[in-house]
Amino acid sequence: MAILILCIFLLFVISTLSVPVTHTYNSLSLPTSKAVGKPIAKTVQKIPFKYSMALTVSIPIGTPPQNQDMVIHTGSQLSWIQCIRKSQKPSSPTNSSSSFDPSLSSSYLAVRCDQPACKPQIRDYTLPTSCDNNRDCHYSYFYADQTLAEGNLIQEKLAFGVGSKPMPHIILGCASADSSSGYDKGILGMNLGRLSFPSQANLSKFSYCIPLRTAAGSGPGPFPTGSIVLGENPSSAGFRFVDLMMSPQGSRAMPNFNPLAYTVPMQGIRIGAKRLDIPPSVFRPDAGGSGQTMIDSGSELTYLVDEAYGKVREEVVRLVGPTMKKGYTYNNGVADMCFNSQAAEVVGRLVGGMTFEFEGGVEIGVPGDRILAKMEDGVHCLPVGKSIMLGAAANIIGNIHQQNMWVEFDLVSHRVGFGKADCSRS
Repeated sequence: MAILILCIFLLFVISTLSVPVTHTYNSLSLPTSKAVGKPIAKTVQKIPFKYSMALTVSIPIGTPPQNQDMVIHTGSQLSWIQCIRKSQKPSSPTNSSSSFDPSLSSSYLAVRCDQPACKPQIRDYTLPTSCDNNRDCHYSYFYADQTLAEGNLIQEKLAFGVGSKPMPHIILGCASADSSSGYDKGILGMNLGRLSFPSQANLSKFSYCIPLRTAAGSGPGPFPTGSIVLGENPSSAGFRFVDLMMSPQGSRAMPNFNPLAYTVPMQGIRIGAKRLDIPPSVFRPDAGGSGQTMIDSGSELTYLVDEAYGKVREEVVRLVGPTMKKGYTYNNGVADMCFNSQAAEVVGRLVGGMTFEFEGGVEIGVPGDRILAKMEDGVHCLPVGKSIMLGAAANIIGNIHQQNMWVEFDLVSHRVGFGKADCSRS
């Protein structure tokens, strides 16, 4: 959990930049997306992923393909994989996921220092880059705990689905195995940035369905399996959509606004049948950009700005305060509305469901029997934390509150759709 929190913080920071401000917020056009390769085939690709704290998909990369585990992350731009250094012992291609060996791929291309991708004249790509001793393009940045993550930018072919043809080369990071901050998986960057996977692949839409995490951590069995669809979802006619809030135009900078995130116009929160007394402005970016509400597959928990979090906690304490674990916080204060697991069922009945309200009557509803989540042995918590714990002045709807529904990102119509589903069967 701690590693995921650091990852969320980092990805928020490196994706954020200053953009002009206005006092009117509505759906504006997407930034022009110039893909690095040709458009992906229009055939729909449906790919399984495993769900624990993250959505992990296995992607065949290179020629011949080497399967790489990557976390589907709508809050990140740069896709990257773990790579074997030249000084390490080469391996042989295998169907199981391990670090990528560039020496075994005939389609591997290094990004050189003089290429545009290394010195991008693109304002929404902010990854720090430099030249290494071989004149290859090197990137590096620090995590919140000051651990260094670094590697080289490369171009490679990705193949999705059984028997699918590889798309043209895309740019991704090749992370040094000894500088990965403990991560054993890569990242599939899915935000609105021009070097994200959807932009490079010229996707018009993508969607995912996250299953209930009932089996996760409960025994030796496998993690539950969900699906990600690249292209038109056959079920989308039944989805309810809300328009994205894009970068507003104006004359002053918004230092806290992330223009590459999937920002949605949230209006309120209900606990049970009670609508909490939280002004809708709390969920919208202010003059400095603070307060935007993002849909993020890479964050496990949901995070709220202080005013919203305080109202949620106040209502939970009112309903079940005597049952809460006194003085207990999970993972250094990330979650502090926690209970003994034996009381979880009763608490769920007393609190009822939790509903996130958006414009146009669109809602994400979490029933009472899922309002708490197991955090460790004997402890269940409301999976909501303060966004200040991430160093982010934003509201983030995490994947734990996106279970058993399709979430579709329509990149042409600039909207996000939600549709109830049994994701273990979708």
